[in-house]
Amino acid sequence: MAAPDEPRRGDIFALDGKVAIVTGASGSLGARYCRVLAGRGATVVAAARRLDRLEALAVEVSGVVPVGCDVADDSQLERLVEVAAERGGPDIVVNNAGVTDAVVRAHEQDPDQFRRVVDINLTAAFVLSAAAARQMIDHGRGGSIVNVASMLGTVASGGNHQAGYVASKSGLIGLTRELAKQWAPEGIRVNAIGPGYFRSELTEEMFAADDAPGLRHIQRNTLMRRAGEIHEFDGALLLLASDAGSYITGQTILVDGGWTAR
Repeated sequence: MAAPDEPRRGDIFALDGKVAIVTGASGSLGARYCRVLAGRGATVVAAARRLDRLEALAVEVSGVVPVGCDVADDSQLERLVEVAAERGGPDIVVNNAGVTDAVVRAHEQDPDQFRRVVDINLTAAFVLSAAAARQMIDHGRGGSIVNVASMLGTVASGGNHQAGYVASKSGLIGLTRELAKQWAPEGIRVNAIGPGYFRSELTEEMFAADDAPGLRHIQRNTLMRRAGEIHEFDGALLLLASDAGSYITGQTILVDGGWTAR
């Protein structure tokens, strides 16, 4: 046996035998998370409302289990955990499902829209995390929960007005710390990723053209003078999901090209 201070051999990012749940898996970023986790050996319960997209992903990527799910429905979130439990998990949960506001100032916003954003971005993450934690505690192996927050959980929005989104992502970062504290004794790590601007369905209008005002805004305000490439999520996700991050909990890793370092 190697001494404790010797480097570990083998792939510390391997996920062989692990079972993961990824919500919002039909979008470009969620599908990427599924590919990355499955590529390291995990069975991935891929959840979203657009089941046809999940089924297409499952045909393409071995180890993906498509499950139609509306994260606003608590019973459907419980069902995701049941599907994972049938396969020996869950060991990993990625709370990725999210929506954003209409771009209006807060005093002009419909309160029902604000509530919907908070329900999907924050409350659903709490419900799924709690359901998964109960199963993780029962099987006694611990696990990893990764919340997909946002850099806008740490700063105000830029040119847009997004009260619900900023509030929900700020809350998700706070929830990450609290759940990490509560579940650390059971070996459950809870962390978050705070993305900056990446091309996705939520940001597509900002990337409409090379000279689009939104894209110029990103380039002007990001230290690296560009938006993120989708593969630049991979390292942070694998660090937090795998044994490589075994002593990391309650943290938010900002993957924002330096936006918040200004």
